[in-house]
Amino acid sequence: MAAKKPGIDKDLIRELAALLKETELSEIEIEQNDFRIRISRQTSSAPTHVTYAEPPKQAEASAAAEKVEAAKSLADPTRHPGAVPSPMVGTVFRAPDPKEKPFVEVGDEVKVGQTILIVEAMKHMNEVASPRAGKVVAILVEDGQPVEYGQPLMIIE
Repeated sequence: MAAKKPGIDKDLIRELAALLKETELSEIEIEQNDFRIRISRQTSSAPTHVTYAEPPKQAEASAAAEKVEAAKSLADPTRHPGAVPSPMVGTVFRAPDPKEKPFVEVGDEVKVGQTILIVEAMKHMNEVASPRAGKVVAILVEDGQPVEYGQPLMIIE
């Protein structure tokens, strides 16, 4: 009787695809013994819609431009001037221990150099320090979430 080859684990593929969507990663690859699976997704940007209107007065135009830029930076945290990017690929932890409270919460004031979270990479815990003083206005990651290099972790204004 011939040995049966292991079939494709459809549940594993579904889990990995869900993880891609949840974490907004573009690719995951797993290799174990003689088994290797790579899941990737294409990301596309939405088409741009252009509307033409009469040009506003100079003061109104300046205020409107600031509002548009602020809205863009909130919609795309990578463009926000207060975004704190991940220094490496790894898993983010918001507290030093699962039983302890997070380093920071939204609304907290932080100082330059203050530890705001940890990124674990290859079993090494790397503290992420605040690059600026200010108020934490958004935390963009969940505890235990995988992150990519340069991915915005939080916004400090």
